[in-house]
Amino acid sequence: MFKMIKLAWRNMWRNWRRTVIAMVAIVLGLILLILMDGFIKGSDEAIYGNAVRLYGGNLQIHATGFRAKADRLPLLPVEKADEVVKIAMAHPEVLLASKRINTGGMINNRGESYPVTITGIEASGEAPISLIAENITAGRFLLDDDEDMILIGKGLADALEVGVDDRITLTGKRKNESMRQRTMTIAGIFDLGLREAEKSMVFISLSEAQSLFNLRDQGTEVTISTYTVGNENEVIDDLQADLQDYEVDSWETLKPEIRQTMDVKSQFTNIIGLVVVMIACIGILNLMLMAVYERTREMGVLAALGMKGRQVMGLFLLEGAMIGVVGAAVGCILGWLVLLAINQAGGIDLSVAAEMGDITALMGDHIYASASLADILRYGITVAVMAALASLIPAWQASRKEPAETLHYV
Repeated sequence: MFKMIKLAWRNMWRNWRRTVIAMVAIVLGLILLILMDGFIKGSDEAIYGNAVRLYGGNLQIHATGFRAKADRLPLLPVEKADEVVKIAMAHPEVLLASKRINTGGMINNRGESYPVTITGIEASGEAPISLIAENITAGRFLLDDDEDMILIGKGLADALEVGVDDRITLTGKRKNESMRQRTMTIAGIFDLGLREAEKSMVFISLSEAQSLFNLRDQGTEVTISTYTVGNENEVIDDLQADLQDYEVDSWETLKPEIRQTMDVKSQFTNIIGLVVVMIACIGILNLMLMAVYERTREMGVLAALGMKGRQVMGLFLLEGAMIGVVGAAVGCILGWLVLLAINQAGGIDLSVAAEMGDITALMGDHIYASASLADILRYGITVAVMAALASLIPAWQASRKEPAETLHYV
């Protein structure tokens, strides 16, 4: 076996220019694949993180029956909400748990009306991790004891032509299904770059929401933020065991449209990655086909000396595999170094794309690549295996040549 490896290595560098060209194709393809995957995962993490902060935490706990009516935002009070908060905060993965009130309503001003989601929040508790609090561009964030104060998005402010300290009319549904209307003063305006989302959500203090919707000292949900994004299912299992009389859901369940968008993006990325790998494999295929044609007489000599067809085939397969392994190793190292360099330089600036849609706005101004060593090694092994498979057809052709015919080949 060692002699076969030595012979394959020598043959690989016999025409070093063609070998280098094939390796360059593999290296460039692998670098592109690692970069693309790294920034896709980095953007996913940014989107997940910001979506969690925008839509009320990684997990939400509701009263039984809420899930079936979630799209209507029913005012179903969470029994013993303060106790639920304590149980959630006792979990080691939970960063913050707080009560909220969520319901639908309308915003009116000078004859203009817009449907909105009205959210009552514990302002002091949520402020440190709130995406809304981080993006206040006019006025201020809410306070726990605010009365008749409201926080709106720039999209809604522009549509209503209002600003800080202006008065607008808020209409919402109370617990007993009756409608409650109140004139509110705009405390602050937030700008997320998500114009449609900004038009559809407003925030008031939890105490104001409890008074307005007849939910004294209650909440319709408990929102939970965890230290990491991606382990929601494990936390759900643990919390559901302790809170069997409640419904525990992740934001992906309650906001499935974001997950669907991310899945489509992931499928598109996988297709591009496959194309990149196939381009590199075509280079290997071309290289090995040319090697078969150029070394026809040599194969006849090897066969005449007693080398069997399967051994000839193994020799060419070994050459292709070596080219793939060397190219993959160099590509993995260079891809990792390029990722580090880009991240250290501040990532990729996305400020010019902030207005292109909700998904790009959720990424933030900059994205950083996120690629683990396992991911890089997986891509390297995949490319090396594909390179070996690409040399299968030329190797099979080489093994079928007759010694008498190949010895007379010029």
